[in-house]
Amino acid sequence: MRARKANRAMNIRQASSQDAAELTRIAHEAKRHWGYPEHWMQRWDADLTITPEFIADNHVYIAEDGDRVSGFYALAVKDQKAELEHMWVVPDAIGTGVGKQLFLAAMEKAAELKLAAVEISSDPNAEGFYRKMGAYRVGETTSELDGEPRILPRLSIDPANNT
Repeated sequence: MRARKANRAMNIRQASSQDAAELTRIAHEAKRHWGYPEHWMQRWDADLTITPEFIADNHVYIAEDGDRVSGFYALAVKDQKAELEHMWVVPDAIGTGVGKQLFLAAMEKAAELKLAAVEISSDPNAEGFYRKMGAYRVGETTSELDGEPRILPRLSIDPANNT
């Protein structure tokens, strides 16, 4: 079933350390949406936990629809590149345009910072979204879960061409 379209203006604001617990909840909820086994979710707990220190050290922005946080992104900058470390949308807002607005805001931030590229290690379920937004595959990374390889697409995008 397709999610309803957002009908209110989205506000995107910089996160503060007080937002860490809410962002962690959203990351877990959004990842869980894809039906991963609970023992995989437990293995990913540290990667999905957003700390106040992470927020202080990176460019973390929140999408709000009224008084509700509906998603967030985080850019980790190193030299002239950034890694899109996090981009999560609450499950009931998937398909409403929140992800697109967050991604475009991340590209605007990256262009403002004069970054040459934004790189993404994508969840396989999100690769189509990123490619639709202009990212292209540059490789893959492989990890192992339950004795089987898990391949994550590596994507890149030039923020100057996507703002």
